[in-house]
Amino acid sequence: MTKTTLFGAVMLSVLATAASAEDPSILVQSTTSTQNSGFYDYILPIYKSETGVTVNVVAVGTGQAIKNAQNCDADVLLVHAKPAEEKFVADGFGVARSDLMYNDFIIVGSAADPAAIAGGEDAVSAFKAIAEKQALFASRGDDSGTNKAELRLWDQAGVDIKSVSGDWYRSTGSGMGATLNASVGMGAYTMSDRATWISYGNKGDYQIVVEGDPVLFNQYGIILVNPEKCPSVKADLGQQFIDWMTSPHGQELIAANTLDGKQLFFPNAKP
Repeated sequence: MTKTTLFGAVMLSVLATAASAEDPSILVQSTTSTQNSGFYDYILPIYKSETGVTVNVVAVGTGQAIKNAQNCDADVLLVHAKPAEEKFVADGFGVARSDLMYNDFIIVGSAADPAAIAGGEDAVSAFKAIAEKQALFASRGDDSGTNKAELRLWDQAGVDIKSVSGDWYRSTGSGMGATLNASVGMGAYTMSDRATWISYGNKGDYQIVVEGDPVLFNQYGIILVNPEKCPSVKADLGQQFIDWMTSPHGQELIAANTLDGKQLFFPNAKP
């Protein structure tokens, strides 16, 4: 390598380091529901403008997001499966878990309503009726927070999903938006978080058929990945993001996030 080439390589390295210092960033492992609802498109530009920090989001199912964070591929985890989140912290992968915001799950279906569950508020009874009628149901089947909640309901309804998988019970292995598309395409019921449903633009004759059951409560949590487990974690920047999101200011911004006059998430971080 010539002196000129070596000098050029060194300068490129210096410039890259300087650019990185001028544009700090963090990586957040999160869910397709927060992404599909437009939540990050709304709140992250505000955070960037106020702090100068870029937040890069990997949106997958909650189960995969947790696995990615356990593999040290994250600074912050923002998901919605509280028992799994608490285990993540108990196993030493997270520093602490904080409630951030909530909404609820809903069951949606076509106007034909083959299981005759429209207008109901009892999610377990609705699942029993779907199974009895063998009406098509599309599951995300991706170990997401939504999928975990759905499987708990089938268990409470006494339905062995494995025995009917591929029959009237169809697993998409996809995110919430893609699963809604599949449901509408095949005329199947599905369970969605409300924020993604509000943001979803291909509803056709689909409508909410069951809502309001307390078991459909959907809590989101936020966790700093433990730098003792993962030395590459940007702990200061990650904690800054968590503090901002859970602050009165961040919580007010979450509450202000609406679409067509409907609030997508409800803040509930504790001081």
